[in-house]
Amino acid sequence: MNLPLNPWLVLGLAIVAEVIGTSALKASDGFTRLGPSLIVVVGYAISFYCLALVLRSIPVGVAYAVWSGLGIVLITLVAYIVYQQTIDLAGLIGMGLIVAGVLVLNLFSNSAPH
Repeated sequence: MNLPLNPWLVLGLAIVAEVIGTSALKASDGFTRLGPSLIVVVGYAISFYCLALVLRSIPVGVAYAVWSGLGIVLITLVAYIVYQQTIDLAGLIGMGLIVAGVLVLNLFSNSAPH
């Protein structure tokens, strides 16, 4: 069964929801603060629901590679902006390789639906 929406847009929503949930994990202080804890639970619920829908149209390996890879990069950017966490040159290179891998997978691989 195919999604009525573009599966890549739904995957984007899954990634954004996961990044929001993960960002709230630090603020939840080990799930001792109600507001951030609710954001974590709702963010992950939306993310996994959307990811499950996407798997109807996009192969699991491709969807998970994009979801996790872009999630890593986005959460690192959020941590830099919100929590003033720094990343060194090796970390930047590693994230660049993750983005390159996602691009190669989507642009050149026959595994990804186009």
